[in-house]
Amino acid sequence: MKKIIISMVAAITMCSAATADTIKIGVVGPFSGPFALQGKNFKAGIDAYIATHGAGKIGDNDIEIVYRDVPQADPAQSKALAQELVVKEGVQYLAGFYFTPDAMAVTPLLEQANVPLVVMNAATSAIITKSPLIIRTSFTTWQTSAPMAKVAKERGISKVITVVSDYGPGVDAENAFKTTFGAEGGTVVESIRMPLATNDFSPIMQRVKDSGAEAVFAFLPSGPTTLGFVKAYNENGLKQAGVQFLAPGDLTQESDLPALGDPAVGILTTFHYAVSHDSAENKAFVQAASKAIGNPAELSFPSVGAYDGMHVIYKMIEATGGTQDAQKAVDAVKGLAWESPRGPVQIDAQTRHITQNIYLREVAKHEDGTFYNKEIKTFEKQGDPGLAAVK
Repeated sequence: MKKIIISMVAAITMCSAATADTIKIGVVGPFSGPFALQGKNFKAGIDAYIATHGAGKIGDNDIEIVYRDVPQADPAQSKALAQELVVKEGVQYLAGFYFTPDAMAVTPLLEQANVPLVVMNAATSAIITKSPLIIRTSFTTWQTSAPMAKVAKERGISKVITVVSDYGPGVDAENAFKTTFGAEGGTVVESIRMPLATNDFSPIMQRVKDSGAEAVFAFLPSGPTTLGFVKAYNENGLKQAGVQFLAPGDLTQESDLPALGDPAVGILTTFHYAVSHDSAENKAFVQAASKAIGNPAELSFPSVGAYDGMHVIYKMIEATGGTQDAQKAVDAVKGLAWESPRGPVQIDAQTRHITQNIYLREVAKHEDGTFYNKEIKTFEKQGDPGLAAVK
């Protein structure tokens, strides 16, 4: 069966070598199920980019987006859908991928299929090393977690307990925080890794209390689990006990803030994007993406990874003139720099990972009672230190 699929992929690659009238982009993500809001943000970012950049045309070529749904992390299904997109749909580009295991599963297909992969969210550093045909326009948990360790030490915190989901990004977040905090002279008193399916956090909160730590650093995949974890932190009295909450921004995504409410005010996170980011580019993006998503309160960070992912794909298409040449497409965007809604960004020419500002934010409240992530400090031009750890 594997040989048949490879033969079919090779045949399609040969047939599509000529300039295409319609260039298809296959997007895999969670468009139903518990993480459907993240997929909805993928689509909002993609729609916003298309609406503001040529209405689905690049030169003489039409752009068509073909979506495939993976409701939750499922590497086997993701690989099967990617094969279907390449073989049956004839896509020239793959994109999306909310979960790391799903992105990892498709990397062996890329070179044989002559198709680049633009990762719009999945945040494990190692993904980018699995194929020379991968570009990342999102972030990594190393990139967003390491600055928080510096913030903790600057604020006089010397003892921290880490609590992360036990999969690629969680392990990366733990290692990033521990490595950086240790270098700053801090101590991680205990590290807890939770199964991804964990939804009862009370026993973990008790361990945090008993650890003697001054703060808890946490990472879980954004969605229902992060909402449950932050609620458990508040409901189990950790805030009242003076245990500070530190995390990358996945845990305070904007769509969760109304449900978290007043107890979330003051929570510190470090992240690459906030909907409240103050720039002309972001104001225009938020307007277009809010229209695309329908309910502006649902707009969150996966939308900007998708928006910038489309920018990279459009540049690839322009560079190849619509022909299918994955390596030429990737080479064309190495070193590409532009002003994103999140701030100045660049695709690193060596790593193919995005270099960007990381912002320290705290949850704050507008006068009208709505909540937002308020940017209070900038860590400029951050690459991915996790790639050094992978090597």
